[in-house]
Amino acid sequence: MATPDAGSVTKVAIVYYSGTGNVHKLATAAAEAAEKAGAETRLRRVPEYVDASLAPEFTEWTQAWSEHAESVRDIPAAGIDDLDWADAVLWGSPGRFGLIAAPLKHFIDLAWPLHARRGLVNKVMSSFTSTGSPHGGQESTILSLNNVFYHWGAIIVAPGVADDIQLAPSNGNPYGVSSVSGAKAVPGRLAENVTEDNLGAIAYQTRRVIEIATALRHGLALNSPE
Repeated sequence: MATPDAGSVTKVAIVYYSGTGNVHKLATAAAEAAEKAGAETRLRRVPEYVDASLAPEFTEWTQAWSEHAESVRDIPAAGIDDLDWADAVLWGSPGRFGLIAAPLKHFIDLAWPLHARRGLVNKVMSSFTSTGSPHGGQESTILSLNNVFYHWGAIIVAPGVADDIQLAPSNGNPYGVSSVSGAKAVPGRLAENVTEDNLGAIAYQTRRVIEIATALRHGLALNSPE
């Protein structure tokens, strides 16, 4: 594990998978907040690794997925080098049966060599999600991500209820920002129901991550052997 440089700028990666755009919207807001906070920032999407047409008969989902995939194709794909580079990583995933989506899990599995050389120890991690219903497994999705971070020896930073934005009606999850998606009135389309309160909450969560990551980096640098 490399010795942290207290004099450098905190490096933040936002690594996410998004099926139809909700998690993407949160990830983009996190990247904007990180840049405003003065962090060196990388926004990285995790692509599909299998055919995304999980249910061809569910046309509103497949149409929304296709439109979103086309709209984000120019965003760089996540690589394990992004995890190695970062001081802190914010992770985003839709909830799938109370767990993270398969493409993100596949990407995490690829991080084994970095983990094996202790390359993820003491990096700050934080998570956010979106599900199709208010009780669609939001908290368990985030907790499933946290299980990975325990194995890595990373430092988990949750938003908690430490800012008034967490008390907004569409927020309140102390584990990590969670949005709810649902059907639009327009047939054949899915909603992108990330609220302004959700965007405010992910900005707060990002600032908190940077604050803790910066303090941790400085502390480790001061206590490292000459």
